[in-house]
Amino acid sequence: MPLPDVSRLTPITLPDGSNHGGTVHLARAIDHPKIRVGDYSYASDFDPPQDWAQQLAPYLSPFSAETLQIGRFCQIAQGVRFITSSANHAMTGLTCYPFEVFDLPNHMPAQPDTRDTVVGHDVWIGYGALILPGARIGDGAIIGAGAVVRGETPPYAIVTGNPGTVQKYRFPPADIARLLALAWWHWPLEQLQQAEAALLSGDLDALEVLAP
Repeated sequence: MPLPDVSRLTPITLPDGSNHGGTVHLARAIDHPKIRVGDYSYASDFDPPQDWAQQLAPYLSPFSAETLQIGRFCQIAQGVRFITSSANHAMTGLTCYPFEVFDLPNHMPAQPDTRDTVVGHDVWIGYGALILPGARIGDGAIIGAGAVVRGETPPYAIVTGNPGTVQKYRFPPADIARLLALAWWHWPLEQLQQAEAALLSGDLDALEVLAP
């Protein structure tokens, strides 16, 4: 089967020929100076928003110090939210109340937290997951529905719960190392098309043979 057309905003065509508006290629849907999304990564929502950037990362402003980076071939389910560093309040004083926020035209407050949020490649983030400021999610990871994720998530880990905890890994360590070395998500289109059967069947040996 051909890969989805990355130039399309809505990459899924329903059996009646209409476009499924609830799933979008994020790289086509988002134009935000602080968000970078790789090709083929998509998000889905039962009630598609007008502003996908605002929906996914409601605290991330064009003037924020941090960025949200999402790799290629990621899958983001309904209700996922990225609570980026701009949401954090300063805790060095006697109160956390952000007095300065209410006088932005005259006084831009120093941002107490500037950590980027980084999602690797081929990451599946399940329904309603909450990704906290500065989280870094490794390639191939799965974030379970409703998980609250902070800190580092290793590649190909499966994380569930609150706080998000690694329950297990998708593959043995040796296979994870092979997959990371292959980095199939960066392959040229022709090789990706040839590799689809190996990727879907879990045939790592065949995938290595097809590597460019």
